[in-house]
Amino acid sequence: MVKSVDEMNKTEKEELLEIITIDLKAILSEERYLHSISTMKKAKEIAKAHHYDEQIAMLTALAHDIAKEMTNEEYYTYAKENNIPLDEFDYLNVIALHGKVGAHIAWKKYGFTKEMQDAIYYHTTGRANMTLLDKIIYLADKLEDRRNYNEVEELRKIYKDSNNLDKTILWDIDNDTIPKRIEKQKLIHPNSIYARNDILAKNSK
Repeated sequence: MVKSVDEMNKTEKEELLEIITIDLKAILSEERYLHSISTMKKAKEIAKAHHYDEQIAMLTALAHDIAKEMTNEEYYTYAKENNIPLDEFDYLNVIALHGKVGAHIAWKKYGFTKEMQDAIYYHTTGRANMTLLDKIIYLADKLEDRRNYNEVEELRKIYKDSNNLDKTILWDIDNDTIPKRIEKQKLIHPNSIYARNDILAKNSK
């Protein structure tokens, strides 16, 4: 039985960071590995600014793309073997499965808590009632220093100027996630809509 992260002391969490780093180096492409390391660093920075446990944020961010380079067949096989329920969207937009499968791998292999699993599960879409860790991982993935997509500089400016996670996530959904999906005639995950509506509703009160 893998020891749960919430039962680990600081030294054990540091050791787990090293283990995951070694594992990622072996299974991911160089670019994806470097993205994972950079996302971990950004998550630490955001966590510190928002008074969240830096080690938990770093572990979660480091492992967030652990399943990103699996094949479609590997996703389906893993889900079947581990009784992970799949919905219609999982079959129509298979790449989105990397969050769902990655969350399970992180629990099974490294003892990630439910909170950590959820942050991996929803890191590409967001969701309604996002936790602080959800928001940290979502934005660390978007803002990490190696990112160079068109909207990233504006996103970085919004976060730097406001230090507001909700405002930054909302801008990202409205100006990057949804427009790009529409432009490419791709499905928009319902969780992105739920995240947007939830942030708007809570911040309008």
